[in-house]
Amino acid sequence: MFNKDKRKNKSTRLDTLIGQHTHIKGDISFSGGLRIDGSVTGNIQATGDTESVLTLSEQGNLEGEIKVPNIIINGTITGNVYASQHVELAPKAKVQGNVYYQLLEMAMGSKVNGQLIHMNKEEEAILDLGHEVIDAEEDNLRLPPE
Repeated sequence: MFNKDKRKNKSTRLDTLIGQHTHIKGDISFSGGLRIDGSVTGNIQATGDTESVLTLSEQGNLEGEIKVPNIIINGTITGNVYASQHVELAPKAKVQGNVYYQLLEMAMGSKVNGQLIHMNKEEEAILDLGHEVIDAEEDNLRLPPE
């Protein structure tokens, strides 16, 4: 609300587009602007850029955990949403899961079937996506002897 010009510049940045008739199964890591008009089954995370924006259009559908600084939702998400900066729930937004946010903008008509959880700056550690290095030899699936 207070930095409309700055937010508008963020939301118009587009580096990657997933088209309306595209269906992706798998995790996505991105930086910059990502717009999804199709469907994605998998986790989505922004890497390294605190200005990154995920935009989910009215036709878009996501199933998985979302961890991004900024998100604009006008489609359907099944899974938890973690936004370290700003969440915008547009009129057609439907979220089946919890929404963790620092700033929230919610339009009339948007729906959240879960909890809206405000995070302070100190609680941003929940968004850190450190991955453990797994030794392949230790991680092998071992079946019991027959």
